[in-house]
Amino acid sequence: MSGSLCWLRAASLLRGAPLRCGARLLSQAAAGDGGRGSRESVERLVRAHPVVVFMKGNPAQPLCGFSNAVVQILRLHGVQDFQAYDVLQDADLRQGIKNYSNWPTIPQVYLNGEFVGGCDILLQMHQNGDLVEELKKLGIRSALLDAEKDQDKK
Repeated sequence: MSGSLCWLRAASLLRGAPLRCGARLLSQAAAGDGGRGSRESVERLVRAHPVVVFMKGNPAQPLCGFSNAVVQILRLHGVQDFQAYDVLQDADLRQGIKNYSNWPTIPQVYLNGEFVGGCDILLQMHQNGDLVEELKKLGIRSALLDAEKDQDKK
């Protein structure tokens, strides 16, 4: 499997894959700070885990196509353990994350506390191989590398 793999086809194959990720609901994560979208609160959430996604819905039930695409891309790479926050649960967080990143749309992806971008950027990184390299920096081996190795053996 290569970076040129048709992402949409691969994503459709994964629709039936069981959800195994460390996503929690926003209410659990923000209980200590009242769920407010202050810069400090958002900073804590962004830095709480190596892979953080602010999305509409949750990984088990994304509520927009772009959020679903981000989840599917992460699954393609075998990233099972990521932190997801449903911005629809808290209007302050939804606005707070937009202010924090200076990025107007959701979903938003953070790797090791650094803003990566939204669905379009993550898709581009997936297609050109940059996501494999960024995950490697986090100590996460992309499942696509193993899939390529298996394909080469055939």
